[in-house]
Amino acid sequence: MSDQVPSSNSIMKKLIAVVLAFGPGIFAIGYTVGTGSVTSMIVAGSTFGMQLLWVLLLSCLFSGILIYVYGNYTLITGETALFAFKKHLKWGKTIAILIIIGIAIGQWNSLMGIMGISANIIYEIFAIYFPEISQHKYETVIGIAAVVTAVFYALLLVGKYSFFEKVLVIFVTIMGLSFLISLFLVYPLPSDVLQGLIPSIPEVKGGKMLVAAFVGTTMAAATFLSRPLFIKGKGWTLENLKEQKKDAVVAAILVFSISASIMAVATGALFYEGKPVTQVLDMVNTLEPVAGKFALTLFFFGTLSAGLSSIFPILLIVPILVSDYQSGELDTGSRQFKIITAFACLFAMIVPIFGSNPVEMQILSQIFNVFVLPLVILGILFLINNKRLMQGFRTNLWINLGLIAALFFSLVISYNGIAALFDFF
Repeated sequence: MSDQVPSSNSIMKKLIAVVLAFGPGIFAIGYTVGTGSVTSMIVAGSTFGMQLLWVLLLSCLFSGILIYVYGNYTLITGETALFAFKKHLKWGKTIAILIIIGIAIGQWNSLMGIMGISANIIYEIFAIYFPEISQHKYETVIGIAAVVTAVFYALLLVGKYSFFEKVLVIFVTIMGLSFLISLFLVYPLPSDVLQGLIPSIPEVKGGKMLVAAFVGTTMAAATFLSRPLFIKGKGWTLENLKEQKKDAVVAAILVFSISASIMAVATGALFYEGKPVTQVLDMVNTLEPVAGKFALTLFFFGTLSAGLSSIFPILLIVPILVSDYQSGELDTGSRQFKIITAFACLFAMIVPIFGSNPVEMQILSQIFNVFVLPLVILGILFLINNKRLMQGFRTNLWINLGLIAALFFSLVISYNGIAALFDFF
């Protein structure tokens, strides 16, 4: 018996080591698989089944390429994204400023929805044990949102990359395990999964919007632009090229696996029952009788973890992009950083305070993220094919073809997003 204890401890230590071995890719997962992604996947799965799986697959494939390319550029040249845009591209300053504005609109709008959904989920958990608070739902939700916002702002003031990375590892691990275990309890038909890999867009109201939201959340420009800064924060150099590649591949695979699991659970539990999701409470009321309390608890614990794992990177994104534009350095201790993140925290309270539908807000916010994608892809295409900048490192033909395909895909989706917004308004 005494020999078994060290063995189990050794296995646990190895598992913890594997989890903590995540590099900057953990931020890619945190940005990508947040409440926006979870909401889009749940709504899509509950409404259209696995029909949009092909969109998710393409988005994750192109995301992996962009994560890898942005990381490589920084390791080879030592420059970050927006700083390089401003320095080397014609109209680079204008492009960089437009990108910052576009990402700020998309990410901060997303933050409102995340806070609304997270606060509502925490409220529902409390309501199970303290039913009397249901008489004061509005005040309770605002109170929860205020506490969550204050806690995350306090954590941001720590201002160290390694600390941010460890917190994100915890949330992302809980989120991933929760959704993957849920998939074993509730799953779609294999034929529907295969059918979902054939490109098609639902010919119903809201179909175009969901396609754009899918791409907006899984091909988030913020993920690629922040990659160089987090690589610098990690302390990686040219010697870490192989690690950078592995980190990018693992991040893309995990984003696809977790997102597809969410869509599959929603398909198995809700789509076959004809119960589409439009409100946060719909998820609770429809999942429980079909999936059971255990699956429901796992799923919502994962959704909450997704929300909390997204708050951190979204609060970080605008101030670090501004720092990137100004100096090309990751600066999380400046007065500017604290002011911008404080403003973002106040912005996050809009949905809880005004009582808007957080599910609808989340899907809408993801659409705005697609409009800066073409600029982000075009910019890096020019940079990685500049022989002087790349110092003898030649970009693979397949990588270039992948980026061109990603550019074409982003233009089609941007057009689709504009059409979706006109249909909505």
